[in-house]
Amino acid sequence: MKFAIVFACFFAAAIAAPVGDGEAEILRYDSDNIGTGEYNWNFETTNGIKGEESGHLVPSQSEAGESISVKGSFSFVADDGQTYTVTYIADENGFQPEGHHLPIA
Repeated sequence: MKFAIVFACFFAAAIAAPVGDGEAEILRYDSDNIGTGEYNWNFETTNGIKGEESGHLVPSQSEAGESISVKGSFSFVADDGQTYTVTYIADENGFQPEGHHLPIA
């Protein structure tokens, strides 16, 4: 009987334990490559990580040809228990992240 109680306690603790990054599973993943130079994707995992992005080709006036313009965001739960979110744009002006926790240049 004592064994059953101890086993039940360990089992309950294992179920209640937070999911680490190594054990995280994908809850949702969608991806669409439209084929016209546009795409988008998004995902969510069991440990609270989320991400989404969309992009499209932009004609260029220079010899470099086309470039790509991207918008997206990702969020994660840090060791301090807070959820941090970064939104970003990446285009001909480079990678431009924004987040409440990021310093402003």
